[in-house]
Amino acid sequence: MKHNTGIKFFTRAFAITFLLLASLATAQTLDQAKADGLIGEKRDGYIGLVQPDASQALTELVNEVNRQRRERYQQIARDNDISVNAVAQLAYARAVEATRSGHFVQDADGRWVRKP
Repeated sequence: MKHNTGIKFFTRAFAITFLLLASLATAQTLDQAKADGLIGEKRDGYIGLVQPDASQALTELVNEVNRQRRERYQQIARDNDISVNAVAQLAYARAVEATRSGHFVQDADGRWVRKP
C-alpha cells in the first residue's frame, strides 16, 4: 500500500511541476512576444496579434492565454456577481498600467499604439 501511495505522490508532484514549468514557459514566451511588438493588450481585456500575419505558434499562444484569461474572468465574475465583460474591462485597465513602455496596447479607437 505504501508503495502505491509513493507512486501516486510522485505522479502528482511530477504533474504539478510540469504544469508550473509550462506556465512559466508560456509567460516567458508571452513576455518576449510583447517585447518584440508582436502581441499587445486589447481593449476587451484579452491579448491580440499586432500583425495579422503571425505564425501558427504565436496564434496558438494568444489563443491559450486568452482561454486562461476567459476562465479566470468567468470565475471572478461568478464570485462577485458581475458580468464577465465588466471583469475584462477592469483587467484591461490593470494590464495597461502594468504594460511596459514601448509595448503595444489598443487605444480608445482600437488602434495599436505603443505605450509611452
